[in-house]
Amino acid sequence: MKSFKLVSFQIMTGIKQTEDVELQDGLIINKEDEHNRWLLEAFVTEDEFQRIGPFLKEDNIWIQVVITKKENDPAAFETKILHKKKVQNYYSILFEGHLKNLKIEYAELLLENLVQQGVQGEQLVEEFKRKIRIRPKISSSSKK
Repeated sequence: MKSFKLVSFQIMTGIKQTEDVELQDGLIINKEDEHNRWLLEAFVTEDEFQRIGPFLKEDNIWIQVVITKKENDPAAFETKILHKKKVQNYYSILFEGHLKNLKIEYAELLLENLVQQGVQGEQLVEEFKRKIRIRPKISSSSKK
């Protein structure tokens, strides 16, 4: 088994739509078993847990995470919740899932996001070049 730090965490709420989850801490473990399963633990505040609660009621929950460094590309997982536990004023949410190879590429999402913001022409090219290097998170809440 190999473990890694979760840098960011998003719940997919629709096609190309995500909801950012503010992590207090997070861990991901590649179980390296015959079923290619991963364990993901998200540690969130009680307020954040209440906010994302409606998204945690599904049998299959698609999540997108960035592992180890914020510069890394997001990885998508199809998961289910194994356990939720309150720890003082925080919640630990344990997911088990499988890594998925989605056709949604970061560059495509970034370009779509810039176009939706009304960026055009040479400014579009310059903004795309700048943001592809710094890799900001793209979520449905950042779209205009």
